Amino acid sequence: MDFLLYLALIPALGLVAQWLAWRTSLPGILLLLLFGVILGNFVRPDDLLAELTGGESTASAEILFPLVSLAVAVIMFEGGLTLQFGELREAGRAAFRLCTIGAAITFFGASLAARWTLQFDWSLSFLLGAILVVTGPTVIGPLLRQVRPSRRVSATLKWEGIVIDPIGAVLAVLVFEQLMVHPDESSVATAIGMLMKTIAIGGVLGAIGGAGLTFSFRKFLVPDHLQGVAALSIGLLLFAVSNHFAHESGLITVTVLGIWLTNQRGFDIEHIVEFKENLRTLLIGCLFIVLGSRVELADIAQIGWPGVAFLVLLIIFVRPISALVCLVGTPLEMRERLFVAGLAPRGIVAAAVSSVFALEMERNADTLMIAGAQQLATVTFFVIVGTVAVYGLAALPLARWLGLADDQTNGVLIAGADAWVREFAKAVKKAGLPVLLVDSNYNKIAQARIDGLEGVCANILNEHAREDLPLAGIGCMLAMTANDEVNSLAVRECRTMFDRANLYQLTFKAANQQGRRGLTKNLMGRELFGEGKTFTALRDLHAVGATFKTTTLSDAFDYADYLERYGNGSTLLCIVSDDNSLVFNTVNSPVTPESGQTIIALVSSVAVPDDHATQS
Repeated sequence: MDFLLYLALIPALGLVAQWLAWRTSLPGILLLLLFGVILGNFVRPDDLLAELTGGESTASAEILFPLVSLAVAVIMFEGGLTLQFGELREAGRAAFRLCTIGAAITFFGASLAARWTLQFDWSLSFLLGAILVVTGPTVIGPLLRQVRPSRRVSATLKWEGIVIDPIGAVLAVLVFEQLMVHPDESSVATAIGMLMKTIAIGGVLGAIGGAGLTFSFRKFLVPDHLQGVAALSIGLLLFAVSNHFAHESGLITVTVLGIWLTNQRGFDIEHIVEFKENLRTLLIGCLFIVLGSRVELADIAQIGWPGVAFLVLLIIFVRPISALVCLVGTPLEMRERLFVAGLAPRGIVAAAVSSVFALEMERNADTLMIAGAQQLATVTFFVIVGTVAVYGLAALPLARWLGLADDQTNGVLIAGADAWVREFAKAVKKAGLPVLLVDSNYNKIAQARIDGLEGVCANILNEHAREDLPLAGIGCMLAMTANDEVNSLAVRECRTMFDRANLYQLTFKAANQQGRRGLTKNLMGRELFGEGKTFTALRDLHAVGATFKTTTLSDAFDYADYLERYGNGSTLLCIVSDDNSLVFNTVNSPVTPESGQTIIALVSSVAVPDDHATQS
């Protein structure tokens, strides 16, 4: 295959796999690996690189893995940018124990399991155990977005997944150096010395990079359009420099760099985070397909039942024992501990690290006489596929069984709590859907609570207030305040909480719809309820007697009959579909109700109810 075509094909396949994952709710990593394995049957990256360089597959792999390492560095950097110190108030003790006590138990448990089931040499068993200590943000993040468990559980797993990656990588380096490269010179003192050196180099370089970037950004020494590129470039440079002095310390460097940047007070890095999120999504797709295409199906089949037994031990015994032991005495409830114990998929760091060590052992096969060394990467990929499949399919049912996730996320978050908004919220709640009102006016929230609605007195634009919102069962946000600017800002600030398809706001007032002093519509969410249905228009209709009514359509009383009865006296707001989800009437996507669906509308003239229509 032409190398240019291959380079263009990889991100395209990554996009297709991740889009299919979104459409089918299947684990994205699983589909990426599947696409990679299928591609590997037609073309392998090692063969292409060997043709280009005129070298052997080993030489081509030596070109491939530095690129893989840089991509992993970007992913870890982006992961560090998501770690807020404020989350440690609830999750700090649990995350710390998972990354220390839990890592130690996993290391020894996985090593023993590899020795018993795979019959690996002890040195290779300990190396595999160290590699499988990691979990990783590339697999934990998508699963948490799918399940949406409690904030405490989510923060615990997120911190573990990101922080434990460099821990596992460094542990694997120590095992490799002490038990395989220099077995005659190994000692506890030497291992501790290497560990301290690695942590010191990684931590110091990460802090220096974070301090330098923060200073330059605060002093406006770097323009906004270069800040994302500057953070990426400095991160990659520090990663390479750190690895030059201590193998795999670069993962510590980029993680510390990300944590440093994201926890600076009064320092906006949203544009950097957005840039890194898009890059991470691209790199994850490319990495898993490329690394998956290097795996031979025959090698995976050769593992056989011992590999299945090894995977079962990891899922059924090693992870539950590790999590439940180290979470004793933490704030997590038993059901939360059980969920943590049932979620430990392996990701890209395990794949990359195992591939690097497999290459190292292949390159030094004459001096490293270890039985089964060629199976290291294959077993790791088998574990990745197995854990992603099991946890990806079981995580949501487990969370629901434990009461940590709702069966549906069809609820509504409403910014604003004026009188007519409260009446609309009551109609939505009466239809059986969760509703949460947020307003900075205490009197409005107090009245909402008196009306039986759930309300929070907070500013929707406050980041810390948004993080504390009880969003269980909530799947969309409606910005319905009297201020168009606040509505647009609320939509913008909630993009990290909901997809843009689930962000709505009232249409602009006439003064904001035209002229140079008006607002541009690219700043707003999906326009609610139709043209001209502004806050003022709806408030005035409600003030002169219009009421919110629900009507269930039937074959005997369809939407045409409904329009004949109410005509222009009814403003269609939304419908409750057959699966009990809300579909809002918007300017660009007006809805047409069907038989069996329930209409929620603002009706200005009330007729005598028909026997065939259910109304309230």
